Amino acid sequence: MKKAALISIIAFALLFAGCPSPKVDEKPAGQKPLVVFLVRHAEKTDDGKDPELSEEGKKRTEELAAVLLSANVEHVHSTDFIRTRETAASVAKQAGVEVEKYDPKDLAGFAKKLKETGGRHLVVGHSNTTPELTKLLGGDPGTEINEKSEYDRLYIVTIGMDGTVNSVLMRYGKAFDTENAEGNPEEKTKMF
Repeated sequence: MKKAALISIIAFALLFAGCPSPKVDEKPAGQKPLVVFLVRHAEKTDDGKDPELSEEGKKRTEELAAVLLSANVEHVHSTDFIRTRETAASVAKQAGVEVEKYDPKDLAGFAKKLKETGGRHLVVGHSNTTPELTKLLGGDPGTEINEKSEYDRLYIVTIGMDGTVNSVLMRYGKAFDTENAEGNPEEKTKMF
């Protein structure tokens, strides 16, 4: 009997030797949960073609870094504009990662890439691209962002391994004053 039991154990061992069990941290491609934090760039100095951040904007980037301190951000993305790169810089430095550029004219492709990559991402965009990317990820974009003075939105979109999407819209830093907001409808259609 002992010999039969030993043969059975060896047979099972040989059978499973070629079938290594997956590691807990390995997930099939496209199945890694996704968390995306999306913000518009912080306040800029002027309405020039590629302005830097104002002092108020620089303060907001520090507030963003403080808000995301324990979020374990793994990737930081920005369009190739001074104001977006500067907004992304504090979080990237804090996370120990480089800022990765993305093309705001290919948001569908970028959304697909984020979904395939999974992980935790900060994406810095613009008043029109941030809500649009939120929508492409399956989140709720909310109302239009006020181009002139609304810089405090922080969208959080999560996509679980089963594909379930959740989104939350939070505010950070100096609050946007909705009661005294002025906005030129023509400016809301500008790309950036």
